[in-house]
Amino acid sequence: MTDIFKRNNVNIFGTGSKTMLFAHGFGCGQQMWRNIWPAFQDEYRIVLFDYVGSGNSDANAYNPERYRNLNGYAEDVLEICEALNLKDAIFVGHSVSSIVGMLASIKEPAYFDKLVLVGPSPRYINNPEYVGGFERADIEELLDTMDKNYIGWANFLAPAIMQNPDQPELAAELTESFCSTDPVIARQFAEATFLSDNRQDLAYVNHPCLILQCSDDMIAPLPVGEYLHSNLTNSSLVVMQATGHCPHLSAPQETVAYIRQFLAQD
Repeated sequence: MTDIFKRNNVNIFGTGSKTMLFAHGFGCGQQMWRNIWPAFQDEYRIVLFDYVGSGNSDANAYNPERYRNLNGYAEDVLEICEALNLKDAIFVGHSVSSIVGMLASIKEPAYFDKLVLVGPSPRYINNPEYVGGFERADIEELLDTMDKNYIGWANFLAPAIMQNPDQPELAAELTESFCSTDPVIARQFAEATFLSDNRQDLAYVNHPCLILQCSDDMIAPLPVGEYLHSNLTNSSLVVMQATGHCPHLSAPQETVAYIRQFLAQD
């Protein structure tokens, strides 16, 4: 257990009998949840962690074979759940972690009760019957830029993802987060994320899901949220006033309010 705690930099707060497990997005770390989890610590036990290769995890534990696709990240989640002996936890995932949480819930459903999906997307690339937001050439160019000029890529992409130019400190934080991640690990995580197609997995998700969709999000545009809502049988879709891809940073009060509302439902 100690090894997993160190490997994934697991931190536990709160006093509740029920657990909320927060999973960060690509290029980020658990500190991105700092404006959200304190609102729930009086009622829940809060578990924060970093995926291997992200945040303050043990980068020496990174295995390119394990993390070549999203199932490796789902294994991180499941091993943390096992180490903590979790049951009926609330999983809160941002962006790609929404899909990671779904995959974990399909494999070991008893660990989870409800899933909160913040800016989720089951596929980022468009095809004739699906709008994901990107053409394949866009993703290939993004990955190529990461190879050639990682710092330049981070400085360009982070502000576009964050939006909210009235809060420039948020784009600066995301840029710094990207830049502090090992470029080789970030490049593989990006490929695992942006080339993934998990649409077929949606039919196997049985837990209640809250889809928090930002009203203007270049990473997960509105048709993506609508697609998820149509294909997740037990889901609620909320289109937030928040814009950008990180409402837990740019609009924490709105984010907390919708999570509370969802958790209050039977």
